Amino acid sequence: MIFKPVSALADKTEKSIFLELAGVYIRLVEVFCQKNGLEPVPSEAGLPELSGELCSMGVITCGEELPLLGEVLGSQYVRFLQAVKTAIRYRNDMGGLLDRLYNSRRKKLQDRMRQETSLSLVDFFCGAGGLSLGFIQEGFHVKLANDIEDVCIRTYRYNHPELPSGQVVQGDIKEIVDRTGDYIDQDIDVVVGGPPCQGFSEANRQRVIDDPRNKLYKYFVKAVEQIAPRFVVMENVKGMLKVADQVVEDYSRLRAGKNGENYSYLVDYRILNSQYFSVAQSRERLIYIAVRSDVAAEKGLTPGGILDEIEAGCQGNPAYVLTDALEDIPALKAPRIKNQNEIDSETCGKKIDVNPFEHHENAYLDLINQGRKIPWLFNHKARYLSDVNYEIYRRLDQGDDATNEKIRDIMPYAHRNHCFKDKYYKLIADRPCRTITAHLKMDCHSHIHPYQVRSLTPREAARVQSFPDDYLFLGAYLKTYMEIGNAVPPVMARAIAKVIRGYL
Repeated sequence: MIFKPVSALADKTEKSIFLELAGVYIRLVEVFCQKNGLEPVPSEAGLPELSGELCSMGVITCGEELPLLGEVLGSQYVRFLQAVKTAIRYRNDMGGLLDRLYNSRRKKLQDRMRQETSLSLVDFFCGAGGLSLGFIQEGFHVKLANDIEDVCIRTYRYNHPELPSGQVVQGDIKEIVDRTGDYIDQDIDVVVGGPPCQGFSEANRQRVIDDPRNKLYKYFVKAVEQIAPRFVVMENVKGMLKVADQVVEDYSRLRAGKNGENYSYLVDYRILNSQYFSVAQSRERLIYIAVRSDVAAEKGLTPGGILDEIEAGCQGNPAYVLTDALEDIPALKAPRIKNQNEIDSETCGKKIDVNPFEHHENAYLDLINQGRKIPWLFNHKARYLSDVNYEIYRRLDQGDDATNEKIRDIMPYAHRNHCFKDKYYKLIADRPCRTITAHLKMDCHSHIHPYQVRSLTPREAARVQSFPDDYLFLGAYLKTYMEIGNAVPPVMARAIAKVIRGYL
């Protein structure tokens, strides 16, 4: 279920989510008509199947709720009904463009998926779904995805229509860990996740698992013990390397019960850089692989051997750089007036638009889009720039940072350059992009576009992270940067999943 009926909306938050999804529906229909030179159905046109279509979407449960729908949608009501009427008229031409926004169509897909035998996955701290997506692309089926961030769950749910809403759970892992059986009714092949771990910098004082700041890591380990998957993939920041051996000890002490047997885990770890997986970004992450003891014995496996195989798979991979991610996308200008980030415009970009470069050739885009030609452009909107920042961006050359003499006279943080050297940095086009981080939601000065006087847009950041172009990030504009920056690059996750799949 993607829509909750208007009669069931309980508060302002649910209403705002409803309005955002309705806005997505409207824009998808509008860009479809724009691309294909079609006229929208007049808003005043009568259409007997309108109520049935709205029920199929899930926005109402019966025709009597139309006045309430009008009340909730307000000024969007006329445009929304026009979009629905237009979608009915051009249903055969639109294909699956709107499928993610129909409860009925999602249910059909989910019913079909239930009948298929597939490899099973659980994803804790799933975020917007980068790690899951890589595994899904390798034939895995998610049985449970969990994150505490509501906006991440909304994005995950929208982009994964094959999953019932009850399997994509917003909430604290500590509320879920002791009742995983409520969501999972089968053996699980792989548990993945990247638990935040704040206390590793002072790990000498006490074990990392005993530090209360690392409770999320502790609950993740407990979830592994409860679920007893065949494999575990845990991802974290490079800085956690100093406590990596403690993590190995924590996993070796696990006693996971399954089918009347108690199992332990063999664990190893490696620093992996996304650029060697053909991602257009240098992003070092600490990856742990754990193998359940019986699986290791049966197949003669070691986690170190799996990591060796993952690294070996990178040999001969094509290398991509930032400019590969920035091709075939419209140039934009940064808005110069505050509070414009949520407003669509021709010059500054739109949340949903037509992609005029649909048929251009680019090997990197073919990789992240799996060869699909995607005619739509999502989340490509430039961010506001003040006069001072505009001038800083304009003066800097590629590779310049906050210490550059060209901006010394206007640099607002010059007295703090010793600790904020990278506060401003213009990216180098012919190198892998520097790491995309969640801090971009605060400011994007560290990721200045190499050619245009602006920072990277959320879509450009998502491309750098290797998300496909039709992966739509929901929520407020600035939060989309957080969703993208916290994610595991799907192409990197795909390579890890491929090796593990080989042993299943």
